[in-house]
Amino acid sequence: MALLQHTTGSPLCGKLTSWTTTTCSLIARHILLVLCIHAGGAAKVQVAQGPRPVVASPGLALAQPRRTICRSTNQGDLESVGSRTNATGELVKAVQGQVGAFTDGGNSSPTTLVANAAEASSKTSGTSDDKELKDAPKHLGWIPENSTLPPLQYTPLSNSEKAWTNFKLAFALPWRRFKKDAVLTFKLEGDINDQLQGRFSPGFSLPQICDALEKAAVDPRIKGIAVELSPLAIGWAKVQEIRRYIKLFRDSGKFTVCYMKVAGEKEYYLSTAFEEVYLAPSATLRLQGFSVAGTFLRGVLDKVGVEPQVQRIGEYKSAGDQLLRRDMSEAQKEQLGELLDDIYEHFMDTVADARGKTREDVAALLDRGVYDNEVFASEGWVDGLKYEDQITDDLKKRTGGKDDEVAKVGLSKYSRVSRSAFGLNGKKRIAVLRAGGAILGKAGGIGGASGSITPDAIIPKLRALAKDKKVAGVVLRVDSPGGDALASDLMWREIRKLAEKKPVVACMGDVAASGGYYMSMAAQAIVAQPLTITGSIGVVTGKFNLAELYDRVGYSKTLLSRGKFAEFLAADNRSFNDDEAALFEESAKFAYKSFRDKAAESRGLPVEEMQAVAQGRVWTGRRALTRKLVDAVGGLHEAVALVKQAAGIDQSEKVTLMEVSRTRTSPLALIGGLSGSVAIATHEKVFI
Repeated sequence: MALLQHTTGSPLCGKLTSWTTTTCSLIARHILLVLCIHAGGAAKVQVAQGPRPVVASPGLALAQPRRTICRSTNQGDLESVGSRTNATGELVKAVQGQVGAFTDGGNSSPTTLVANAAEASSKTSGTSDDKELKDAPKHLGWIPENSTLPPLQYTPLSNSEKAWTNFKLAFALPWRRFKKDAVLTFKLEGDINDQLQGRFSPGFSLPQICDALEKAAVDPRIKGIAVELSPLAIGWAKVQEIRRYIKLFRDSGKFTVCYMKVAGEKEYYLSTAFEEVYLAPSATLRLQGFSVAGTFLRGVLDKVGVEPQVQRIGEYKSAGDQLLRRDMSEAQKEQLGELLDDIYEHFMDTVADARGKTREDVAALLDRGVYDNEVFASEGWVDGLKYEDQITDDLKKRTGGKDDEVAKVGLSKYSRVSRSAFGLNGKKRIAVLRAGGAILGKAGGIGGASGSITPDAIIPKLRALAKDKKVAGVVLRVDSPGGDALASDLMWREIRKLAEKKPVVACMGDVAASGGYYMSMAAQAIVAQPLTITGSIGVVTGKFNLAELYDRVGYSKTLLSRGKFAEFLAADNRSFNDDEAALFEESAKFAYKSFRDKAAESRGLPVEEMQAVAQGRVWTGRRALTRKLVDAVGGLHEAVALVKQAAGIDQSEKVTLMEVSRTRTSPLALIGGLSGSVAIATHEKVFI
């Protein structure tokens, strides 16, 4: 600059000045553009500025849903490419203005120029980061609060709602009409599927039953329900869910009648939700207590010459005991004993409260082994002994039918009545995705994926829900004892990705253990019934050595291989050698560590704390709550309430539940009496 000042008196100096100024401006422009590119991080611009906002990371929020939604890096900064690009655009404009002033002979120094650029960087980057925080899904920072969840209870229609309902029912389609003052009748027996049933499926499903009871409670055409209970082939959690909806209907003031011919503890427990409970005079009601059994095949395998080679990781992981042991382990006795205790205690509390008895009365009843139905009736355990025709005569008097018939409607027909007729739906939608059965890598057999959970069936639905802007949140209903580890992990990943876009709450059925828990833990919150069986965070894998069996039957087998471990699983005619045994054990431990660590990450717990409740141990939902494996005790109602909570929907606002799962049953399977799926293993499988 001194040379320029010294030579400004001649024309040559004027040209030199112009050339030098232009050159300097170009150099300055390039320097400042470089600064612009790196302006996102303040390390390149030595200007003091306040603390920078931290951008929420969706992945991190999902990993620590109960801790925090953001975390600083070592530099105290997390920025997106988008925010840097926006900051750069603003800085270019600022720099162009400063360069123009410098070229025009302004007195701005390079230091001032850099300071102004840095100040612009701070402002624009902060604005971009604030916008990103504002635009980030709010549910990522959500912490489940189950103390504020509304209970499942009957809510009568307002006068205006009643008038609107009567108007809509007057114009109902013919196949949805039935006589006024009717009784809703159905029979509960056998298996009750957790998913809506297809056209060719027999029986009723859990959502069908619960939905019908909820509608009937506010339907002015329904005066009551009459249900026949027969032996059920479902778990305690489903029974609890059905019982809650029967209680909801009963709270509407309408009559509830239950009739039993053959029943045990589970059926009787469900019957106590009804106001009136009747037995056939010659019915069989066995109330004798609860038991659980384990079967073991090791003695049989030894006799036929089969050696099971099983690795199970987790002290309580009992899946391999059936093959390895001749009796029940102490760890298995411990966990099964706790399950029995919870069922026994819950049964006594519920029955005593419903029938106006004490816990001691219920315990004494179970210990007496009562078989005389007159005793059940005289002591108030049931309300009377009646034949079916006597029940029918009573219903004729209570309904609006003729003297010789009952005004009634069956559950199948009543299921076609829309919830919107009673104003039970809302504008916002919450999807219910149901996954039930064993977890398989791929489904086979007649009927496709019926009765099983596969990635091919679940993942496309998860991705579709992530893209559906009309869905405010998702309830993932899981009813599975587990299965293939790889399939579980693939679905876990997709559930996590869905939870980055919108709230996802898992709702457990009868059992959501092992692989079932693997799927559930990907959700932001988990709901389980008090008697749901869950947990079982462990791994089991194995193969059979058939050498002795082959020798006995005269069968021989020769293997040719290349590679140290080529015969690792292919050789069923010998035991593992030392190297293969070591690999077998280490691979199982690796799979367990992956499962346990992901469970800890998903639940926001230290690995050490998760290890204490893992090890393959199963828990009831009640015990799982105290060990932070689930977030709330309840059913679908509580899961929907949690989705509302996460999505910012007021609890009093009605929503539309959109069922996205339906069981597919092939007519050929029904004709042939076939059900379920067949999985053919062609390589090593790790089961959880």
